[in-house]
Amino acid sequence: MDLKITPFFFFFFFALLISVTKALDPCASQSDGSQDLSIIPTYSKCSPFSPPKADSWVTTVLNMASKDPARVNYLSTLVAQKTTSAPIASGQQVLNIANYVVRLKLGTPGQLMFMVLDTSNDIAWAPCSGCTGCSATTFLTNSSTTYRSLDCSVPECAQARGLSCPATGSTGANGCFFNQSYGGDSSFSATLVQDALILGNDVLPKFSFGCINSISGGSVPSQGLLGLGRGSMSLLSQSGSLYSGVFSYCLPSFKSYYFSGSLKLGPAGQPKSIRTTPLLRNPRRPSLYYVNLTGITVGRVPVPIAPELLAFNPNTGAGTIIDSGTVITRFVQPVYTALRDEFRKQVKGPFSSLGAFDTCFAATNEAVAPTITFQFTGLKLTLPLENSLIHSSSGSVACLAMAAAPNNVNSVLNVIANLQQQNLRILFDVANSVVGIARENCN
Repeated sequence: MDLKITPFFFFFFFALLISVTKALDPCASQSDGSQDLSIIPTYSKCSPFSPPKADSWVTTVLNMASKDPARVNYLSTLVAQKTTSAPIASGQQVLNIANYVVRLKLGTPGQLMFMVLDTSNDIAWAPCSGCTGCSATTFLTNSSTTYRSLDCSVPECAQARGLSCPATGSTGANGCFFNQSYGGDSSFSATLVQDALILGNDVLPKFSFGCINSISGGSVPSQGLLGLGRGSMSLLSQSGSLYSGVFSYCLPSFKSYYFSGSLKLGPAGQPKSIRTTPLLRNPRRPSLYYVNLTGITVGRVPVPIAPELLAFNPNTGAGTIIDSGTVITRFVQPVYTALRDEFRKQVKGPFSSLGAFDTCFAATNEAVAPTITFQFTGLKLTLPLENSLIHSSSGSVACLAMAAAPNNVNSVLNVIANLQQQNLRILFDVANSVVGIARENCN
């Protein structure tokens, strides 16, 4: 009997083929829900940004970590503005490392962008059409029916650093232009604009961000940045009651190729049972997420650390922050030295250096490597070995994946970085002033 292929049969087969293809595509979006957005390392198989083919993943990590000192210097020099609201950009030298990107859309209809996730920045910005020095992927402003530029009369513009508006009292006929330096060797100029930001099924119809007009240098993230800091222009502040000041993320390992990490926005879908520690607000650096680190244990040995080296100090900005943009955890020099020396006591040497890591040893000794525990107020976090050690490409050498902060007059910050946060659910509940941490395998 002949099989008659009807148009309906053909349509059904074609739809089934598409469905199966998507199911087998590990780079397809894992969730279309408004509260669960996919996250990947910048240099992964599903990312539009690719490292040189010859680079191993450990070389890529070392290259990224080499920019950490500049970022920590930037974080250490942040000070509050004299005005009551945060500026358009959180600093004259915005040094953010593009380690993780989130997939979202801008405009109406939405245009797909891969933007860097940054918890220490208060602004979102994206390269726009006609941009000089930008990559091929830009936000096409003329294709969005909801796009509009903002002029000098809006309050947000008055807070922008590098402002090139006329003096106060402008009629508002002029666009709000500003210039920022980035990464130490790059800079960009931008215009303050508003358009729709689409996060899963949620739409923020009038989201303000910087529309980049020109870039000089190669450090600026090519598809923009999404600021999740605590300032008035960050995603958290602009979303108002939609997410109730709550978000969390799970960062996959740098070795994870696919969209396995996630950014959850709002209270729904967050872990029901999670250990928490108080979230502190430092008026000297109000955009940063401070927690109270009270001690460090290596194996079963408490590391001898002078309390003042860990103490939260609102006058100097000292203390410990959780940051998504720094690669490896950095402690002020005396803290790191004490931690490293105790670690070396418990691991058989000899020791060597590899890039930023000064405590590398034969991987055959890894069996005796002690765990490292961070003690926060009300919370202890014992790092899995994969969060405290990094291996050479051959696997024959293991290194303690932490380092000292740059030694300068402003070096008072300890930074818990993203390598130590991998495969953990980090919850920020600004409304209730707590940070939660729970184990979660998001590889």
